[in-house]
Amino acid sequence: MNWLPRLLARWSKGRTGATPVLPAPTRLTAELEDAIRRSFDEAARDENHFPSTIDPRIWHVKLVLEHLGDVAGKRVLDAGCGKGRFARIVQERNPGAEVWGLDISAEMLRHVPPPIHTRQGSLTELPFADEWFDGAYATESLEHAVEIERAVAELCRVVKPRGRILIIDKNAAHFGKLPTPAWERWFHPEELQRLLLRHCRHAESRFISYWEDVEPDGMFVAWLAEK
Repeated sequence: MNWLPRLLARWSKGRTGATPVLPAPTRLTAELEDAIRRSFDEAARDENHFPSTIDPRIWHVKLVLEHLGDVAGKRVLDAGCGKGRFARIVQERNPGAEVWGLDISAEMLRHVPPPIHTRQGSLTELPFADEWFDGAYATESLEHAVEIERAVAELCRVVKPRGRILIIDKNAAHFGKLPTPAWERWFHPEELQRLLLRHCRHAESRFISYWEDVEPDGMFVAWLAEK
């Protein structure tokens, strides 16, 4: 497919701050999925931009912990976990929980420490049984799924009824303010809320910032749902 080299070229330009020139794809072909996997395998070597840890005081982290609630004795999924920076804190704060990290990149998963369980796979085809988790979250990972509707459905499928789901990602109204890969999508609040409500009894969105005491600037959105 001759569009893929052009998309990857767009990503290269985007990393230097150039304006994207092609719309993000909406279909996850095997070729594109392989390109995304290879890009994150390579990115795993970049600890500066893809760190293994995160400051637990950041509001994103606190919101994950708050929304999941007490997960002692329960099973939780970090969908698109990268090197497991959020999963580490969830596990540390809930030593009795069974925490799983899923990522498309095997190289990213090499950095995830035990006792966190890991599995390589795609957000659009989660390698888990229906209703296997008590809760799940995806922090800045859904933006790489390409087939967004399918990825949201999968995230909801693997969570038990009454289980909680949290998505944190970027606001489409701010797209272009940061360099992005060719396939990356950002979301309007109502867009993901509508998709979540197809599978959940409740879903809401709110703007958030990195720090709890800083007024949100609209860049980041959190979607909180209960199946």
